[in-house]
Amino acid sequence: MKFWLQVITALMVIIIAKPILADDTNSQTNTSGSNTNITGGYTATTTNNNDGQTNTTTSTSSTTNSTSGSSIPPPSANSPSYSSMSQDVCSMGVSGSISSGIIGFSGGKHVVDENCERIKLAKVLQDFGMKVASVAVLCQDKRVHMAMESAGTPCPYQGLIGPQAQEMWNRYPEMRPDYKEWLAKKEIVAKVDARIAEENKIEAEKIAAEEAEAARLEAIRIEEELLTLKEENEVNNIQPIIDPEPVIIDRD
Repeated sequence: MKFWLQVITALMVIIIAKPILADDTNSQTNTSGSNTNITGGYTATTTNNNDGQTNTTTSTSSTTNSTSGSSIPPPSANSPSYSSMSQDVCSMGVSGSISSGIIGFSGGKHVVDENCERIKLAKVLQDFGMKVASVAVLCQDKRVHMAMESAGTPCPYQGLIGPQAQEMWNRYPEMRPDYKEWLAKKEIVAKVDARIAEENKIEAEKIAAEEAEAARLEAIRIEEELLTLKEENEVNNIQPIIDPEPVIIDRD
């Protein structure tokens, strides 16, 4: 916007002052990123002499253009490009960069993808017919180890498979690749089992108390019935029936 205002001002000066006698001084200075151009004074004088009268018109203009490059940011740091250069290499490139107003850094390296290597090794062993070894390689991943155990087909252990391998894993759990996760799951199972046992204990005590109360009420009921029967016998003068002595017949 400032530039166009300066251009318009210059055009108006040129149109108004037709004959120009310029006393021009033009200098350019460039220090510390600043650029100042077109400095000086322009003077135009016009003299008219009509019938002994002299009219003198003087026009002076001054224009200054100044630019500063101190706000221009420095170039940014670019991250280098890394490629594995092959589809059969289990590695990937990682790079990064950081820059400030003064200095910038960039760098990168190759990172080995162990999961990719494990899959390729298992595939090669499978191609050679080593199925147990192939599964054992995959079982080095804790996710595979947990999945195999959840499916009821535990990972091989020193040549053992099936329930025998599971027994050894339970005996030496520190050798599991998912030992931390196994401990966390075991703690959760222990807490749940303890809560269930406590709930069962409370329920058993409740049932026992209800059965004891029912037995007490039944005993009271039987006692009341016997007491009532006794009272009725006393009122009716009912004597107890005594069985006669048995007659012994001698057949000799």
